[in-house]
Amino acid sequence: MNDNFGKLYIVATPIGNLGDFTFRALETLKSVDFVLCEDTRVTQKLLNHYSIETKTISYHQHSDDKKVLEIKKLLEEGKNLALVSDAGTPGISDPGNRLIFEILSSNEQISVVPIPGVSAVVTALSISGFPTDKFVFLGFPPQKKGRQAFFSNLKDLEYTTAFYESNHRILKAIISMQEFLNPETKICLCRELTKKFETIYRGTVGGLGDMQVKDKGEFVIVISK
Repeated sequence: MNDNFGKLYIVATPIGNLGDFTFRALETLKSVDFVLCEDTRVTQKLLNHYSIETKTISYHQHSDDKKVLEIKKLLEEGKNLALVSDAGTPGISDPGNRLIFEILSSNEQISVVPIPGVSAVVTALSISGFPTDKFVFLGFPPQKKGRQAFFSNLKDLEYTTAFYESNHRILKAIISMQEFLNPETKICLCRELTKKFETIYRGTVGGLGDMQVKDKGEFVIVISK
């Protein structure tokens, strides 16, 4: 790696409970020249909480090639950057992986450094009680085109499966799972992990209607095989 280039740090942030922030992550955000944010308003609240004065730059799923070139130029000028998402580990079902790919594709001498921490999908898997020596993570289901096929294909997967869903579509997702999956399929539905109103629903797909799932918050669904 070229010591004249800056480093791109991939920094995991809390998914709810600020106590889950690591010391290394804090020190990294304090020491870099800029923090690349999915939403600068969300990240600024985190930085303010820890009295971190590092300047922020917006980078999200709608950022264009011009923004990527801007980030690349900063790294080649020797600036150290930290990439964060709104919550959790960047690059996991968010646009961070595209930025990393673009940076490394154009300049393999730039160091990309992981600063590990919380990930919602791993957190949910860890408490599911289901086999996790092998698992499948599917990100978010499609909102429209391909959504029915997404849920239909769940029945054919061979391993424990996890995916995210928004509060706007969780009740529809439950209906779809009941339509396509065996009623006896075991499920662990996690809402608002690490937050004040964290709720873990455990049972079967057939019993989802009795769980009275609240359509508020962020969800991780884990299905056993």
